[in-house]
Amino acid sequence: MKRISILFVCMGNICRSPLAEGVFSHLAKEAGHADRFLVDSAGTGSWHQGDEPDRRSIATARHHGMDISGQRARRIRKHDFADFDLIVAMDRDNVAALRALDPQARNIHLFGDLALGSGEDIPDPYYGGADGFEAVYARLLAGCRKLLSMLGDDSASRSGNTSSVR
Repeated sequence: MKRISILFVCMGNICRSPLAEGVFSHLAKEAGHADRFLVDSAGTGSWHQGDEPDRRSIATARHHGMDISGQRARRIRKHDFADFDLIVAMDRDNVAALRALDPQARNIHLFGDLALGSGEDIPDPYYGGADGFEAVYARLLAGCRKLLSMLGDDSASRSGNTSSVR
């Protein structure tokens, strides 16, 4: 069975996308589907390459029973567009930056569209306090639950065909 690969993307890869990676991985593991997914995160910028997630993202994840402190920020690479089935951006600016890097990519999605069905941006909590990180966590949790349900229960994804989500 082909694993479904998902890359969560935000601007610096220290707040939203590492939290999304942690939430989705945690939910997949709890559901007994961890072996069905390859999950990673990246940023559109390179400011934080090699850094661990923001201390507030780490604290939020820890508060909810997850440890994301081992993750390290990285910038999206050209081959990511071919290597990942889904590239899930946290906001429209991230989508635009990704499309500028690979205008032909058909696997770029806004988290708010794909996972939440609302079209909303996941706001960047970087310049705020812990409450902003909790609000982001709540949206990511809701979306990752829906995404896992869609991908984990879909008969096409079980056969390795993820064209229905591209």
